[in-house]
Amino acid sequence: MVPETAGMTRLHLAIFAVLLAFLIILPFFVYPVFAMKVMCFALFAAAFNLLLGFGGLLSFGHAAYFGGASYVAAHAAKVWGLTPELAVLCGTAAAAFLGLVIGSLAIRRQGIYFAMVTLAFAQMVYFLALQLPFTGGEDGLQSVPRGDLFGVFSLQDSIPLYFFVLTITFSGILFLYRIVHSPFGQVLKAIRENEPRAISLGYDVNRYKLMVFVLSATFAGLAGAVKSQVFQLASLTDVHWAMSGEVVLMTLLGGMGTIFGPLAGAAIVVTMQNYLATFGAWVTVIQGVIFVLGVLLFRKGLIGVLAQWLKRPL
Repeated sequence: MVPETAGMTRLHLAIFAVLLAFLIILPFFVYPVFAMKVMCFALFAAAFNLLLGFGGLLSFGHAAYFGGASYVAAHAAKVWGLTPELAVLCGTAAAAFLGLVIGSLAIRRQGIYFAMVTLAFAQMVYFLALQLPFTGGEDGLQSVPRGDLFGVFSLQDSIPLYFFVLTITFSGILFLYRIVHSPFGQVLKAIRENEPRAISLGYDVNRYKLMVFVLSATFAGLAGAVKSQVFQLASLTDVHWAMSGEVVLMTLLGGMGTIFGPLAGAAIVVTMQNYLATFGAWVTVIQGVIFVLGVLLFRKGLIGVLAQWLKRPL
């Protein structure tokens, strides 16, 4: 078993190294803002996958943390005048707190009831974003200043901002990878596979569920906070129920329960939205067709099927 495990570790290290090298040169070949959008949604999908793919908990309300953090970070940068890193931290902390509050109530239910509870709370957050005065209502928070990183390095230009986003998102994905491959992650998988057996072994299942819920919400919030800095905007789109559905689509398309599946799924969905925008409303139809074909042809997602062929976890 030792050589096999070591080989899989080397494979993952190689993939991460290639991915990092690719992302470093990417902004010199594509529009940097598009690349940053892909990275933000990749982190969002990876955070959601931690909850669904490894925790076995389907949430229909993850837009609450993504969008909530976006609003808080935008407000912190625009009104409070905080530097970008502090604004992102404020947004992430707000998402973690929101995840703790909602998660404490949601984990008392299971299955579709859990999903509906998360959706209900997400709709409450949407209503608050629409009604509270500091959110800007239907206009959202616009013209959010990018500011200077640590008060020294200007992020007005796209390239410095890109590497700021790259550092955060890549570090976040590595941290999620470490969580999955820690003893905590192994317990999560045990609960996902057989919850009654995990209880019989003495694990406090609800505590683990709450922890993974808060962690997932925190990293989803981190992605949303960074996105508000990239686009200099926090809008109702970020907290809309469709955003929660979109991250589910990304995760399932790429491969639920895999490390690199959500990253691939996010890249595919964001690329389709960007390059198929000329089709107008038909973009949704095309996405639906691709999703149906993906589910029919790749039951475990693109990366999930690839991992099955290679007989290696990806």
